[in-house]
Amino acid sequence: MAALIAETYRLRLMRGLEQQFATAGYGLVAGVDEAGRGCLAGPVVAAAVVVTPDILIPGVDDSKRLSARQRERLAGAIRQRAVAWSVARGDAALIDRINVLEATRWAMRSALRSLRVRPAVALVDAVRLEAVDVCGADVPLVPLVRADSLSFAVACASIIAKTDRDRLMAAYDRQYPGFGFARHKGYASEDHRAALKELGPTPLHRLTFRSVLPT
Repeated sequence: MAALIAETYRLRLMRGLEQQFATAGYGLVAGVDEAGRGCLAGPVVAAAVVVTPDILIPGVDDSKRLSARQRERLAGAIRQRAVAWSVARGDAALIDRINVLEATRWAMRSALRSLRVRPAVALVDAVRLEAVDVCGADVPLVPLVRADSLSFAVACASIIAKTDRDRLMAAYDRQYPGFGFARHKGYASEDHRAALKELGPTPLHRLTFRSVLPT
């Protein structure tokens, strides 16, 4: 019982930011986050999640603090209980064409535009964006450093983005054997660098990243 009380209190602290916006008349709040921005291969994936003030899902936290099994379990609960959620992916070709930060912004805007309901405001983890048209009207966006630790909605988005990307990289592992994508998910691990040196880049690799094609 004590652990449950402590977890409920932690989650209510995370909901404090959304509650402040709701009190100020903003109503529904969306959280937006990305996964894969620092990888050498695979897309950058952004998720947008809209939740109501009364939803508390035990265990929700910054996805980096959770195990893969915890993330998968929580992602299912978030998809079931969220008012709306969506995912968008910026692939390696887009990243090479416009750079990874702009591809991240593109994916975040695309995820927001794909929502079936319009939030009054969106909280974004660290990335600065202009207002985005969602369901026919602009939604203001508020960037916050470490928002995935401060906001319940952003933490939910971080879990959805991370699980979507991890599943995708596991599928790519079968398509491109020898790279270990299911293990490192495209990050710059030692075995990933060794595979790149031996096998060369795949269409998933970001050719503008210095570690992929060293000069």
